[in-house]
Amino acid sequence: MDKIIIHGGRRLQGEIDNSGAKNAALPVITASLLTKGWNSFGNIPNLVDIKTIKKLLGSFGVVFAEEGKTLRINATDIVSCLAAYDLVRTMRASVLVLGPLVARMGEAQVSLPGGCAIGARPVNLHIRALQDMGAEVELKDGYVIAKARRLRGAEIYFDMVTVTGTENIMMAATLAEGTTILKNAAREPEVVNLAEILIGMGARITGAGTDVIRIDGVPSLHPVEGAVIADRIEAGTFMIAAGITGGDIWVRRCRPEHHDALLAKLRDAGMEIVVGNDYIRAIGTGRPRSVDIKTLAYPGFPTDLQAQFMSLMTVSGGLSVITETIFENRFMHVSELMRMGAEIVIQGGSAIVRGVPELRGAPVMATDLRASASLILAGLAAAGKTELSRVYHLDRGYERIEEKFSRLGAAIERVKA
Repeated sequence: MDKIIIHGGRRLQGEIDNSGAKNAALPVITASLLTKGWNSFGNIPNLVDIKTIKKLLGSFGVVFAEEGKTLRINATDIVSCLAAYDLVRTMRASVLVLGPLVARMGEAQVSLPGGCAIGARPVNLHIRALQDMGAEVELKDGYVIAKARRLRGAEIYFDMVTVTGTENIMMAATLAEGTTILKNAAREPEVVNLAEILIGMGARITGAGTDVIRIDGVPSLHPVEGAVIADRIEAGTFMIAAGITGGDIWVRRCRPEHHDALLAKLRDAGMEIVVGNDYIRAIGTGRPRSVDIKTLAYPGFPTDLQAQFMSLMTVSGGLSVITETIFENRFMHVSELMRMGAEIVIQGGSAIVRGVPELRGAPVMATDLRASASLILAGLAAAGKTELSRVYHLDRGYERIEEKFSRLGAAIERVKA
């Protein structure tokens, strides 16, 4: 098992190219289940979760061809609609195969998903929506079993904003009979990216990016050439790295319009932010000022950057309150940050962070994907050596992050434990 070793205290400076977004690539890849023939998607990141979804689709009979960052996918011959537990258990996004399989094949048997232990992300919203669309659904032996001759359009209201639920049912509705209206839909850029790909396949979708999405079903879809958007969470992680190290980092090939909430908070923390058409330059100007944040569905502050922003606040010049509203168990990084000298108190859904002048390197352990990134950021700023274990979480969502940080001047390396 690998570890990452960091010798902190270095100012980071330079440029990185933003990778493709994991959270956009996964639904785009599963959308290929809706068509026959070769789809082609560019800007696909090289991540463990991408390998997992390819292995899962491969078990259905899907064929892949890779050309650099372009992934070609052919789902003409579906030989199985069973998403087995051994393939699904490591990644919750595997549930995204449910909607496309039922829509095109009329059936799906999908294991209840696993993934990072950051709180409950129940699939009940997906199941109820499919039932509203006429599917027969049962839970049996840990599997969701869904069947429908052809789904029919329905008006669906999500009790809570769900990104994977919106994506799953939007895909299912493209081949349903009639019109489907999704209310309280997720507005994330990744949802919009998927909608654009589906429209390229011949789907009739309006309203993506708002909380009401309309899908007029069509009899069939055709292959498409498209691309995955830039990863706003990776970009945000590097911008925060500039702040915590007093650095100067250019994040290129990104989508600045996706970062409004983060950029506002970074400016509040005293950072200088320069925005171009496809780049953001983030400059740390001294000790960060304390800033309160509250995670919200897009366009609010992203929950996937909460842990990283907390690391920034551990060295701020005051008291900050970080409130998590999306996942109830997403403060597991707190105890590890405290091992490095951070002063943090948990009160319900909020973490009260009192900034300290300096963090100290220590052995720490990653508990989930974004916690891994937060501990790397803390290690970059800390005095001495930080040793991060369980970095397999990190590899699910960051593409060679240690290499990118090394190019920016960090003393960081991956070693075999």
